[in-house]
Amino acid sequence: MRKLKLIWDFKGPDAHKIAEHHVKHLKEFIAIKNTNLNITGFEQLSDLHSIAFMVVTDDEMKPIRDALKPHRGTLYQE
Repeated sequence: MRKLKLIWDFKGPDAHKIAEHHVKHLKEFIAIKNTNLNITGFEQLSDLHSIAFMVVTDDEMKPIRDALKPHRGTLYQE
């Protein structure tokens, strides 16, 4: 089963706090929709760029992508 990492980019001086907060909403979505995976997180890429992410299975990707509109995606590497 292929896993995909959906990514939301946040930029600016508050990017890290916004990404951290966005993960709370992703966790709420996972609880409501009962998705196959429960992998989320946030990372600070630089002082002005952070990301929030959610890992989904290949078969869940399209409906979740359409509902949550991530900025980009990539294959998930454990």
